[in-house]
This record gives sequence, C-alpha cells and structure tokens, in this order.
Amino acid sequence: MQAEELKIMVEEIKRQKTEKQCVELKAAHQGCPTRLFDTLSSFSNQDDGGIIIFGIDESKGYDIVGVYDVQDLQKKVTEQCKQMEPRVLALFTVCEINDKLVVSAEIPGVDISERPVFYKGVGRIKGSYVRIGDSDELMNEYEIYSYEAFRKRIKDDIRLVEDAKIKYFDQEQLDKYLYSVKKERKNFSNNVSDEEILELMGVFNDGVPTLAGTMVFSKYPQAYFPQLCITAVVVPGTEIGEIGEDGERFIDNERITGSIPEMLDLAVDFVRRNSRTKTVVDENGVRKDKKEYPIIAVREAILNALIHRDYSIHTENVPIRLEMYRDRMEIVNSGGLYGKISIDSLGKVRPETRNPVLANILELLNITENRYSGIPTIRKEFEKAGLPAPIFSVKHGEFKVVFKNNIYKNEMFHKTGNMQEDIISFCMIPRSRKELIEFTGMSRYYTMTFIIQPLLESGKLKQTLPEKPKSSKQRYVKA
Repeated sequence: MQAEELKIMVEEIKRQKTEKQCVELKAAHQGCPTRLFDTLSSFSNQDDGGIIIFGIDESKGYDIVGVYDVQDLQKKVTEQCKQMEPRVLALFTVCEINDKLVVSAEIPGVDISERPVFYKGVGRIKGSYVRIGDSDELMNEYEIYSYEAFRKRIKDDIRLVEDAKIKYFDQEQLDKYLYSVKKERKNFSNNVSDEEILELMGVFNDGVPTLAGTMVFSKYPQAYFPQLCITAVVVPGTEIGEIGEDGERFIDNERITGSIPEMLDLAVDFVRRNSRTKTVVDENGVRKDKKEYPIIAVREAILNALIHRDYSIHTENVPIRLEMYRDRMEIVNSGGLYGKISIDSLGKVRPETRNPVLANILELLNITENRYSGIPTIRKEFEKAGLPAPIFSVKHGEFKVVFKNNIYKNEMFHKTGNMQEDIISFCMIPRSRKELIEFTGMSRYYTMTFIIQPLLESGKLKQTLPEKPKSSKQRYVKA
C-alpha cells in the first residue's frame, strides 16, 4: 500500500465511522497494543487478509491520534507476528495526516493448507480466530478440524460404520446401483463380482459398510446416526419464537429421516406442501398461480446440503435445518466451504468435493449430475421466477442458503394499503423496471400498468429519461 492510499482509506473510515471485515483500528498513541494475536489470526485465516491501522481512536469518534513511535511500533508488532504459527509477515506503511503519523500493517491471508494460523502462546484450540464482521471470534473445535481434514484429505464419507447391518440394506436400490455401475464403468469386466464392485466403489470396505453406503442404501440410517436427518419447520412469523393467531409456535414440524434419496423426496414434498401460492397477472391480463419458491431450486438446495454437509464425528449430532418463515426459507447444514473456494466464486469455478464417494454414488443413481451445476441452477430458477437472488453465507462452520419470497411483502402491502407509499419510498433513488418488479413481486405488466403508471400520471414519480420512455436505461424516481 502506498502512503496516499492509506490516507484515502483513513478518510473513508472517518466518514463511515466503522471498522470492516478487513480493517481493524488501534489507537497506539500511548504505546503498542499488547494483544494483537486475535486479529493477526483472524486476518491470516481469511482469503483477503486484512489491514490493521494504528493511530485512530474509535472511543474518540474515530479521531486521528497518531502513534507514539513509528519505529518501536513496527518492531513490537513484528515481535507479535513472530509468535504466530505459522509466522505472520506484516507489510507496513506510514503516512502523515494533520501532523499525526498513522501506520498500517497489511496482514496477508495464508493458503488454506496452512490454516488455521494461531497464537503459539495458548495453542491451536485457544489461539485460532475467525473474522466475523468487524470482530475477531474464537474458532470452534469443528472449524479447526475442517482445516485439518482438508490438509490431510480426510474423507469422512468412507469411514466405517461397524454397527451397520447389511441385511437391512435396500437390495432393490443396490441392484439398481450395480446395474448403473456396470453400464457406465466399462472397465468393470464380467470377471468382477458384485461384491468387488461395491468394495471398489466405496460402498463397503472389507465387508463393512461405509458411511456413504449406509446413508444411501440402508433402510434406516438413523438407527446408527439419529441426527443425520433433516428437521423441517414452518414458522408463523418471520422469526423463531413468534406465535401464530391460535398460539401455535409451528404451523408444521417434521423430522425427516430415511436414506438420502428418501430424505430428499420427503423434504421437497414438505416445502411443496407448505408453500403458499401467489397470483400474478400476465401481459394479456390472465391471472396465474405461482408457487412461493421454484421447486427445482428447492430440490437443488436440499440436495447440496445432503451431499456437501460435513459427515465427521464432530457434526454427526447436528441435523440439516429447513426453516420456512413468512418472508423466506433457510436451509442450513454443518460444514463450511470446502477447499479453496469463496462465497463469491460459488457456481463459477469447479470446487473440490468434501464427499466424493457419496457424490459419485448419487450420480450413478441419477439423483445428482455431479457437474457442479446446482448453484447456477438455483440462481437461474430464481431469476426466471422474478424473485430476489438467493443469499449464500458461511458462519462458524455452517453453510446457509436463504430464499426470499415476494408473498410476505405483498401481504403487508394489502394489509396496510400503503403500496404506493412504499413504492415512492423505494424510489428515493432511481430504480429500474426490473427492481420495481422484484419489489412488488408481481408481473411486469401488472407492476408497470396498475402501479407505476398511475404514480407517473399523478406526478408522484417521474422518469429519468422521459423523452425515451422505453429505453433500457430508463429509471423511475420520486418526483
């Protein structure tokens, strides 16, 4: 970083008065902070690293207070960097603002194979941190294990299930699988027995069922793993704990069990059964009913959770959660992103697979394509349905996908009768046709004809390009 870049960053911080995911502020006008290891660890453990800026005091309204001694500060920060494992290499920049010296220390993110970076003074368990928003939080045991599992290429989907009984496996499903293997894998000649195929494909190991084999072919895998299931609930409000009109906490509540193919079908049925229907008016004035969420996208999201969740001993007591609220649906599974992939690159690059044997079994059963098309399919289905884009996130070793609907918003419109006021407030900044349609949750024809046009005629809204009413660059803003 150049000195001028640091000045610009400081001015932005003073204006916004906040720290960030990649920025930590320290006063340092009375000496070097003695505890930096939590920030050094958290910045090192995220892909983009981070920057510690010394000389700004949050407690004084983000005033520039300067640092006590530039050389000594750099020396002491470097000493703390040496106490990290692996050692952190900070890059310093110094600039002068209002006759005060400000110092930044850029902390690079380390390769995932070297994570977690931790403070040697307290060890890996108590010295590994992760950045959550603008704070440093201690990693839990599972988050630490997940890095270890990736580094050592631990495959939990092929760990043995000693108690699993082969006699309780679904023979019809096994026969279907064997047929598919022989058809698709030409290198399996006639002299390879069915037992050998099941061993080679990871369903068994020395005659003992693997976890992948058990989860797909056992008639009831929960006999061995009671919590490797899906808990599905429908909440009457927008948060857990809200009570319905009759005092109910849940409109529907189900523990979904069985093999992975069975759980997939049952979970999709649960969503379909509990999804509301909205009516839209197309450009011809014809009313059509549309489900709350695209079922194809719902299936892909549930399947992703079942395939890519973590199946280690650390998470085998944590079920997948499917929660339907009035305004959204959330699907949460144990296991953050696996390998060298970020939230921003989901669906854009080929990721590494946490459970390759399980994914391969389900591919041969034609349950998944196993071509990394799940996330793109989800996004396309929501775009096609005119719904807000799905939100993907990771926090403390859990992966969450959030689907928002437009029905709740419309219900609020109809209850309050303030649709026009809401549209006008929404248009405090210029909005495109697409943004307006997503906001109302209705068809293009209905939105533009029966909502926007009357507001234009009454002078409450105006077009940014009135001379080009059909321009793709047209925006609508409060008059």
